[in-house]
Parts: sequence; C-alpha cells; structure tokens
Amino acid sequence: MPCAMNETSTASAAAQAPAIPRSLFVFALIYGGMTVIAGVLGFKQVALGPLAVEAGIFAFLMLVVLSSTVAQLHGQAIANRLVFWGFLPLAGSAFLVLLVLMLPPSANMPPENIAAFKQVLSQTPRIMAAGPVAYGVSLLLNVWIFERLRGSGDGNGNLGIMVRGAIASALSQAIDTLIFVTLAFYGEFPIGSLIAGQMLAKVVLSIVLVPVLITLFVAWARRLDHKPL
Repeated sequence: MPCAMNETSTASAAAQAPAIPRSLFVFALIYGGMTVIAGVLGFKQVALGPLAVEAGIFAFLMLVVLSSTVAQLHGQAIANRLVFWGFLPLAGSAFLVLLVLMLPPSANMPPENIAAFKQVLSQTPRIMAAGPVAYGVSLLLNVWIFERLRGSGDGNGNLGIMVRGAIASALSQAIDTLIFVTLAFYGEFPIGSLIAGQMLAKVVLSIVLVPVLITLFVAWARRLDHKPL
C-alpha cells in the first residue's frame, strides 16, 4: 500500500508540474547552438556592400532575436535566465576546443588540415575572455531595453515589437562591439576605426534584420504553443 501511495503521489506531482511551453523549449535549443557557432563563424569577415563585418554577427543577432522573443512572450526574468544559461554551452564548447587542441593529431591527418584547424580554433586568452563578457553584458542589456520600451501596451503590436527590437538590438550591439574590441585588442593596435566600422555594420544589420525576425519568431512561438510539449 505505501508503494502504491508513493506512485500515486509521484504521478500526481508530475501531472501538476507546469509544462514548459513548446516555444521556450525549442528556442532554448536554438539559443544554445547559436552561442557555440557564433565564435566559429566570427573567423570570417564578410562584405555586405560597403560594410565589412565578422560573420559571427549573424549568429549573435539570432541570440538577440531569441532573447527578445522570449522576453516578449515569457517576461524579462525568463529571458535573463536564458542568457545566463547560455554561458553553459559557451563554456562547454570552449573546454572541448581546448581539449581537442591539446590532444595529438592523428598521423593520417594532412599537415595543412592540422594547421587550418589550429588557425581557426586557436584564440588568444584575451579574445577568449572578451567574448563571454561582451555576450553577457550586451544580451542582458538587450533584454532590459526591449522590456523598458514595452510601455503600457502600445509596444505589443507587431509595429511596436519591431521598433523595440530595432532600438534594443542597435544599442546592445554597439555596446557589444565596444566591450569586445577594447578587451580583445586594446594596446595591440589602434582600435578606433575597427570599433566604428563594426558598430556601423552591426547597427545597420540590427535595424534591417532584427525587427522582422522578432515578429516572425513571436508568430512562430504562438503557433508552437498551441499544443503542450
């Protein structure tokens, strides 16, 4: 009888436990992947017309879109948790990269492939430290600005969401550039032109891409949440 009662209690507790919204579950998975791939994509500089920007910005803008979408649907506290949990895949991937770099390569691996792997995945300690700092500050700032602009309700329509997303992303991306470039490269070469160029590119991309993506992701989330996870 006690065993049966325990099983009943467990089943009852499971039934009463709040289900994770499907959108939050899916977005958290995507978010973790974006934190990992952003650093790898950043090794390529891409030309977008007159703008030159490191390709990691595309993954980082996805982090902005996801954190803003979660803030819109589930509140600032949940969005902040998403940002903080993002440090876990970030740290885990960095640890695995360091581990693989320390392990001896196979004798069957061509030397040029070994050199390319090291060139892409080896980073200086300053860059490795600057990335997480810029990530944490800029994403938390993005969520904070996005929520502060919500107002009494006018900011919840599609146009309001797009305007809030553009402003929050542009400001947070400018701060992200300032923090990352300063911590990573200050004292090694003049960084003024690099900061200005990266800020301009990221602000433009934030205004062009982020508002539309947030609106689409909010709509997608509402469709996902029609059914429980």
